[in-house]
Amino acid sequence: MTTKINHLSKDMDKKKLEGFKKRLEERQQVLRKTVSRTEEDGRIADQDTAQDIADRAASSYTKEFLFAQSNNDRQLLAMVETALQRIREGEFGECVNCGNEINAKRLEAVPWTRYCIACQEKLENGQLEEVEE
Repeated sequence: MTTKINHLSKDMDKKKLEGFKKRLEERQQVLRKTVSRTEEDGRIADQDTAQDIADRAASSYTKEFLFAQSNNDRQLLAMVETALQRIREGEFGECVNCGNEINAKRLEAVPWTRYCIACQEKLENGQLEEVEE
């Protein structure tokens, strides 16, 4: 583990790594609150005893929307938590597929990314299987 941290420290200084960690932790907190709030809103919508057919349709749409939103937020939360785990393990900034360094600008834009640009493109084109962590 120490070797990986030393390896990454050449490419990414400790201050920059701490910045990514702070941003990820802040995003994690926001997402946890959002997921919790959305789930609560879904439960409230579920308790709605709408009598009218239009009200039931609107209530159903709201529940589906909240479920989809919650699911997206949960997926993003999982990616953020995985990125924090990679920081702890000294693997942050490395592509999980090829092991190459992920471009700093890419990390700035999407700090929870797991793939370099080349591997991300392969993944999106169906040329690469999603790597499970």
